[in-house]
Amino acid sequence: QVQLVESGGGAVQAGGSLRLSCAASGRTFSNHIMGWFRQAPGKEREFVAGIRGTVGSTYYADSVKGRFTISRDNAKNTVYLQMNSLKPEDTAVYYCAQRTGVTVVTTAYDYWGQGTQVTVSS
Repeated sequence: QVQLVESGGGAVQAGGSLRLSCAASGRTFSNHIMGWFRQAPGKEREFVAGIRGTVGSTYYADSVKGRFTISRDNAKNTVYLQMNSLKPEDTAVYYCAQRTGVTVVTTAYDYWGQGTQVTVSS
């Protein structure tokens, strides 16, 4: 059974940085796409960033390009999201997710973590 556990959320002022981590277990980590999503109050869950398994190709939502960086350590079964130059509009619950397949930019992921809150104050 796949488990995804996020950590690293918190409260920060605008312009600050946070790094989220997501530890995965349950199946061969390097074989699967990993993604980060977020959901703000009253809004739908949206794709933030994704990364392929072994090749490591990365994909970003336009709203975070140049500020956020997704990476993975296949030896540690962990995916990261480095968030810099944070804005109040980045406030949301952030989820990591895992999927098998070809498409990275989709909400059709197989497994989801429980989420971690990120709050950015102005």
